[in-house]
Amino acid sequence: MKIDGKPFRSIWREPSGEVRIIDQRWLPHELRIVPLRNRAEFAEAIRDMWVRGAPLIGATAAYGMAVQMAADPSDASLRETWEVLHDTRPTAINLRWALDEMSRVLAPLAPEDRAAAAMTRADEIAEEDVEINRRIGENGLAIIREISARKGGAPVNILTHCNAGWPATVDWGTATSPIYHAVEAGIAVHVFVDETRPRNQGAQLTAWELNSHGVPHDLVVDNAGGHLMQHGEVDMVIVGTDRTTANGDVCNKIGTYLKALAAKANDVPFYVALPSPTIDWTVRDGVVEIPIEERGGHEVTHVQGRDPEGRVVMVQISPDGTPARNPAFDVTPAHLVTGLITERGICAATPEAMAAMFPDRRNS
Repeated sequence: MKIDGKPFRSIWREPSGEVRIIDQRWLPHELRIVPLRNRAEFAEAIRDMWVRGAPLIGATAAYGMAVQMAADPSDASLRETWEVLHDTRPTAINLRWALDEMSRVLAPLAPEDRAAAAMTRADEIAEEDVEINRRIGENGLAIIREISARKGGAPVNILTHCNAGWPATVDWGTATSPIYHAVEAGIAVHVFVDETRPRNQGAQLTAWELNSHGVPHDLVVDNAGGHLMQHGEVDMVIVGTDRTTANGDVCNKIGTYLKALAAKANDVPFYVALPSPTIDWTVRDGVVEIPIEERGGHEVTHVQGRDPEGRVVMVQISPDGTPARNPAFDVTPAHLVTGLITERGICAATPEAMAAMFPDRRNS
């Protein structure tokens, strides 16, 4: 995707081999590009959300393991790196998937062969993510095209939650990919962007990228979605996912469940853009089995923004001493999901439909 007309990815390798990322903590007010040079920096980038979004976390972890193999390709280093990176964030399954995939490739190799093989596989994981998201966009485009035709070409109003755009992936995004494909196809769309408290990824990231691409949108507070649906202003909801069970339960940014309930009550289709590495085939009951990350209360009691002098500052919005809970994700049960938009097509959020869509993955 592009920033001020220049193509960017969220993570990439320079010709020198150095891995660089966009440090998303400073968006939309500052574009900061930083290198990640060692395992500790990769772990910090994932844990402290310099990078975020399940697909991007997975790609970053893969590059983190590759950089570590160049420094120390021993068996002990391989095992320790898996543990260090895996412990950064517990909910997004792509993290474990990427680390398991890197270990699968590297463990049988002699230590002296691991560095080159690791970087090759990390590059492949990044490219695979781009292609997966491109295909999700193509498949989701069919839904938007159908709604547009039904509306006689009037804009298709789409509600999003959190940021499942290209900053959450290597490129294209998941929930935003169908939107970008629709824009390229000349279909009129309009996006309602949830602010997405507590970290405001909708306000700070989704609005920023849609603005960069000229996609018509309005920023709305998190609690506005139900009102908009009641009044017929939302044609569909598209969200991303950090982990989806074999039964179709969807774990995503906190607040997703409430949007799904509102959509169900108002007969608004609720779609989940689902890259296949985000499916956890070992889990069947998302509410019971998926570990929900609890982040620091500081994210709830403080907000980051730009002051009148243009400085990016953090301000406190709650009384001194107020305790805060900060569950980062919630689980939307499968019966609230209209469909899963995958790189292979669109399927129902049922174990039978998912197994039929991915017969080669469910037992892996």
